[in-house]
Amino acid sequence: MQDLLTKFLREEAMQEIFTRNLPAKSASERTWSAVERIEAYLGSGPIVLFMKGTPDFPQCGFSAQVVSALRACRTAFTPVNVLEDPELRQTLKSYSNWPTIPQLYIEGELVGGCDIVMDMYRSGELSRMVKQAGAILTE
Repeated sequence: MQDLLTKFLREEAMQEIFTRNLPAKSASERTWSAVERIEAYLGSGPIVLFMKGTPDFPQCGFSAQVVSALRACRTAFTPVNVLEDPELRQTLKSYSNWPTIPQLYIEGELVGGCDIVMDMYRSGELSRMVKQAGAILTE
């Protein structure tokens, strides 16, 4: 029967069927939803960059540009590699109502993607916002 179900149901639906009668998980066993993970990252520091890859190894040119702008402003920021969490990556787009990655947040508010961040960097506004948020790297 399970082979027949495998052909016709998505994995999520199968999991629901096979775990429906299991006892409820305790609070410590529950996994965080993607929205809870996003909000936890946003609460982790004044500047958060959702990006593809890592600051040292960006996996797209747009993420690399934003990292370069933040580094040029000597910004302390929390990077989040969305490639490691496909659910977070998809949820982030609806959470922010912004269709692309990278996404830069300052003090919990979406600033924008690569084009906006680069315009702000060139005008000096990004540096001002970083200083205002108290996110300047110290030596």
